[in-house]
Amino acid sequence: MHILRNARLLLLILCLAGCGATAVRSGPQPPVVLDTGAYRSSIRTDPSRALLDLRGQLPSARLDIRYATPGNFMHRVLYPRPDAWLRRPAAVALARVVEDLRTNGLGLIVFDAYRPYSVTREMWDAIHDDRFVADPAKGSRHNRGCAVDVSLYDLASAKELEMPTGYDDFTTRAAQNAPDVTATAARNRELLRDTMHRHGFDPLASEWWHYDFTGWKDYELLDVPFEDLRGSVSLTGLVGRLEAAEFKYTTTSHCRHH
Repeated sequence: MHILRNARLLLLILCLAGCGATAVRSGPQPPVVLDTGAYRSSIRTDPSRALLDLRGQLPSARLDIRYATPGNFMHRVLYPRPDAWLRRPAAVALARVVEDLRTNGLGLIVFDAYRPYSVTREMWDAIHDDRFVADPAKGSRHNRGCAVDVSLYDLASAKELEMPTGYDDFTTRAAQNAPDVTATAARNRELLRDTMHRHGFDPLASEWWHYDFTGWKDYELLDVPFEDLRGSVSLTGLVGRLEAAEFKYTTTSHCRHH
């Protein structure tokens, strides 16, 4: 009887050990993604983590949000409205980029900023290539509200400057160091890269248009729909509270969106 009891105990231990091994082999856990409720709770605790609405608040910046139209690589509408949101420190840094460019007669085109995590999953399902689309297992800097896709345009003519490729061109010519581009495109790419880097944004090697705010690791992945962001913090209120030396523009200046 004693031997039988010990045998059963040994069998139970082996079974539990086997179950634990299976759990280990199941792979890494999915990333932590904040939904609307968790996001709102986080910004009540720390308002500096809030997403700021860029629309109409950055002089000489132009929003061209392709994912709010069918004119994107997915060929369908992914965003319900042409919005652009960034975490507060990233928005402040981008405002400095805009002012820097404006003094040189140039404007910034914004193609994308914050992107809900669920949209990244849709993109990954269509294109399994982490050079151009983030793997949901890791999430995107866009999901953190800390990445922006941008280009340049001439303020006088309103024409976009020549770049190596069009936006979301998933070829090797889109890379930051692609050599087979025109001299003008290379010069404009370098100007954009230098200006963004000067104000705290790092380029993505495979895309000339993509820049990550240097503090992105401090922010969580978000899956907050754009509809739930309406009425959140706007850049207008932020600018009103900043020193003139910090922001060399006022909130009375507005850009036209094309």
